[in-house]
Order: sequence, then structure tokens, then C-alpha cells
Amino acid sequence: MEPREYDEWYKKSIENRDEFWDKIARELDWFEPWDKVWEWNEPFARWFVGAKCNIAYNILERNATTWRKNKLAIIWEGENGEIRTLSYYQLAQECEKFAAVLKSFGVRKGDRVTIYLPRIPEQIISMLTCAKIGAVHNVVYSGLSVEALSERIRDSQSKILITADGSYMHGRTLELKKIADEALSRSPTIEACIVVRRIGEKMIVNMEPGRDYWYHELMALRLANEVKTEVMDAEDPLFILYTSGTTGKPKGVVHAHGGYMVGTYITTKVDFDLKEEDTYWCTGDAGWITGHSYVVYGPLLNGATEIIYEGAVNYPYPDKWWSIIERYGVSIFYTTPTAIRGLMRFGDAWTKRHNLSSLRILGTVGEPINPVAWDWLYTVVGNGRCPIVDTYWQTETGMHTITTIPGMKMKPGWAGKPFFGIESLVVDDKGKPVRAQEIGHLVLKPSWPSMLRGLYNDPERYREKYWTTIPGYYYTGDAAKIDEEGYIQIIGREDDVIKVSGYRLGSAEIESAIVSHPGVNEAAVIPKPDELKGNIIKAFVVLKQGVEPSNELKQEIIEHVAHELGSIAKPSEIEFVESLPKTRSGKIMRRLLRAKEVGTEAGDLSTLEQ
Repeated sequence: MEPREYDEWYKKSIENRDEFWDKIARELDWFEPWDKVWEWNEPFARWFVGAKCNIAYNILERNATTWRKNKLAIIWEGENGEIRTLSYYQLAQECEKFAAVLKSFGVRKGDRVTIYLPRIPEQIISMLTCAKIGAVHNVVYSGLSVEALSERIRDSQSKILITADGSYMHGRTLELKKIADEALSRSPTIEACIVVRRIGEKMIVNMEPGRDYWYHELMALRLANEVKTEVMDAEDPLFILYTSGTTGKPKGVVHAHGGYMVGTYITTKVDFDLKEEDTYWCTGDAGWITGHSYVVYGPLLNGATEIIYEGAVNYPYPDKWWSIIERYGVSIFYTTPTAIRGLMRFGDAWTKRHNLSSLRILGTVGEPINPVAWDWLYTVVGNGRCPIVDTYWQTETGMHTITTIPGMKMKPGWAGKPFFGIESLVVDDKGKPVRAQEIGHLVLKPSWPSMLRGLYNDPERYREKYWTTIPGYYYTGDAAKIDEEGYIQIIGREDDVIKVSGYRLGSAEIESAIVSHPGVNEAAVIPKPDELKGNIIKAFVVLKQGVEPSNELKQEIIEHVAHELGSIAKPSEIEFVESLPKTRSGKIMRRLLRAKEVGTEAGDLSTLEQ
């Protein structure tokens, strides 16, 4: 999409918002049309008011009864080398059978079902089946442990848990059922636990009679010939997804069938320039919003063929991902900056030994990508010919809100411009737009189809968290700046903005400068209290393989940052570390570094990578 074309489309989408979203929504199937595109009763939105639909219908029946019937929906590969494929027809059949299973356990429209599965086809089947029968799914990432799982079950008041005996990761088998058993002992609302056999007979698991049932045995019963897809109101809840905060319990973000369907459908189609012949791979896990929107719902709504890989990025060797891209001819590859930085550490040779000429579009998600990692992805992985779609969005937004659409000018380190129909602004404390290149609060003007409909059973927390900081705007909690061309750079979480001697500095900007030093692989910076300056900058630095830490190297890095950003941005302290604390989705937990440094509480750590 050329810049002029983007500008024209964007202008139309803002000036005629109802018409724009109406036209997009009509590309999908609805049981009954809407009376009104959207209405706003701050802070609550309703989209496609009065319409009846089901997001699963638009994935299953819509594709399984057309020429896409025999098109592959999923190509799955396990870490142990096992391969499975599902056509759209087969996917619909599996969901039909599992729908009968869930209904036999008394699951009805509005009931909550917790899914605690690894990256296997049954994870997607479970989600789509819940949507098909109107149940609300609550997916918990399989890397989370007992308390995180039990807390999410209790808060959502789930009646069914779907898990697996175990999974493969880094060459090891993880005992998921064992974790689930302990969580179930703290979860009185669960009536039945359905267990997928992933590892098999070599993993012995406890199966409690009257509570635990094998998935494959239930599916073999063929409990019904046909289970009709539930007719849902566009505003009926589709899922709850818990996202951790710096304090307090995790927030249960709620998304609805209609608006979420429209938002994920169109952003997948436009932002990745998705075509019928593409093979698409998003490396995310459905335990996170990236997996919900851009592994499960967005690609499958578009009838894409997608890759799902169970295992670790660098097991058994650092070229595992590149071998998958070469073997299946992946044309669209969407991953995290954390993964890219980790693979960079092994050098270029592992990448260059594979033919990656099938790649057409590259994308990043989860955190700002620093220019060094961006350049490596563009030149080494994409061979200088693949656009990089740098996407900004949140669990709460449901869909991309800022992005670099293919064809637009790319600016390494800058996310891009607002997606069509979305007004993203960078403002000061009073809600007034800041000048170009000034750091401010990133806010969104209401409303867009896939925005969260609230926090589960907690409307006041929803109001306070997102709608009171900058009145009249959705408060993202992220700091950003905008340039003269309207491109937006995400600086990081507001908590990650460092104020030194009255200057506001973005942690991501300083980290990018540190990482641009040839000996550095990763970095995280935090503010450390200082009597004179208010704060000083402390950096935690992970060096590249073969680079030895020394006081001379510390000084060299400090001077390098001064050269790149100016003296005000120089770290006063540098600590060399083997690794940085991260969430299981790859985001650096700077608040944990701050807490350890100054001796304060770290807040919710349920998503911490172990």
C-alpha cells in the first residue's frame, strides 16, 4: 500500500467510520444484520448492535462448505518430529465431535471453560469448539504453574478444564496433568477435567474416576451426528484472557464475538497482505492474545494455511525455525523481537544455511523492536526484500492499532501509523497533543470493534484502569512519541520512562543504543533513585557469545550511548548479567529489576519465565 493510498483510506475511515466498518463487516457471514454499527456509553462500547453471529461459524462452516473444504488450515509439527495436518473440513469435523463431548458434560452458552494445553491442534480445536457452542473460553498458557492456573479457574468460575498429560519443550517432557491436579485441588468449580494424550504411555498420570476423562476416548464415542452452531448476539462474550499487572490480581479481559471477529479478520488480511496461496506462521502461543488474534482467529477467518510448532526456538539447534520456514515454504513470518535478538546471538551462519526465499512479509509483535534487531531481521532473514510489519496493540485492544502496512515507508524502531478507523494520539497530562518528537502518553480515541468489553466481573476496575487517567481517551499505559510524518514510536510502559534531571527518557531508546554496541546482545535499563538527579540510569547488559565483561567494556558502552543519544542518556551504572527476567511471552520485566534494585514488592509474577 503506497503512502498516498494509506492517507486516502485512513481519512475516509475516520470521517466515515460507520460506513468503513459496515463495509468490512459485510465481508463476513451474519445470521442477522445490525441495526446500528456502534454506540458508545462511556466507557462501554457496543458494536454491530442487534446483530446475530458466531465467530466459529465464519471459520468452520464458512470454509468447510466452500472450495476451501480441502485446503489445509493447520500444518502442525511437534518438537519430537511428529507432524499432523488438518484441512478446513477436518477441522470442522473435529470441532463438531468435541462440541458433542462438551455438551454431554452440560456445557451451555455462557459457561466458562478453562483450556490449559500446549501448542497442539487440540488447543485450537478446544477454543473453536467453545465458541461454536457459545461457551466462554479462558486459555491459560501451559508454561504457567499451579497458582496462576487455579487463580484463573477460580476467578472465571470455570466448570470444565481441558489439559494434556504433558508436552515437549527444550527436549524435556513437562508434566501438565500433574500441575493441573494440584490446581484442581484449589478449584471447586471444576466438574470435569478432559485430558489430551500428548506424551502417551511413557508418562503415567493420575486419572481421578468421575472427574478425569481421556479426550481421545470421548471423541471416539461420537456422541452426536450434528451439533448446531449457537446463534450469538454480537455482544455476547467470546473469551476471557487474563493479563498480569504490576500490582494486584491478573485482569480478566473480556472480548465479544462480533467486533473481535471483524477486527482480527481485517487486520490479518491487510497488515500481512494475506493471499490465498500464502503459508502463514505466527510463532505465538494461544495462551496469549497474539495467539488468540493472529494464530487462531485472524488467519482462520481469512481461510489461511498456517504453521503451528510445539517446541522451543533453538532446540535442538538454533536453525530450527529457519528449517521450518524452508521446509513448508512459509511466506508470512510473525514473531517477537525477543526471539529475533536471541537468534541473532548465534550469528548469521545458522540462518544463511537455509533457503528462505519463500518469505514475503516479516512481522514483529510484543514489544518495540530496536533498530539493530530490525536490521538483522530485514537483511539476514529477509535478504533485504521483505517488508517488516512492526505491530503495536494490546490484549485489551484485541487487534493491531498501530502498524507499518506493507508498501508504506519503514522506519526501524517506529511502529508506524494508526490502523484504519483508529485514532491514536500522543498527549500530555492534560490530554493535549504533544509536539513532534516529544514523549507523551499514548491514548486511543473510542471506539474500535475489537476493544475489550470490560474486565470480568469488575466494571469499576475497568473504568479506573483505562478511562480516568486521560479523561475521554482509552489510556494504554504506554509512553510514545510521534514524528513530523505521523509515525509513532513506542517508548515503553509509562513505568519504563526514566526521568533524569528533569528530562524524560524512554527505556527502549536507551536500550536500543546499548544494543547497537557490537558486543551487546540484550539490555534493560531502569531508573535508580539519586539524591542529586532524582534518578540515574542503571543498565543490565547481556553480552554476545565470546565477549568478556570488563570495566573497560562498561566505559566503552557508556561512551557509545553518549555518542548515539547524548550525555543525558548515559547509564551511570552497568551490570553484566547472563539473562534478563522476562514474561513467558518474551517481554522484559523491568519492574522486577527495579524491585530487586530498590527493595520493593515486584507485584504479580505469575507470567515470569522460569
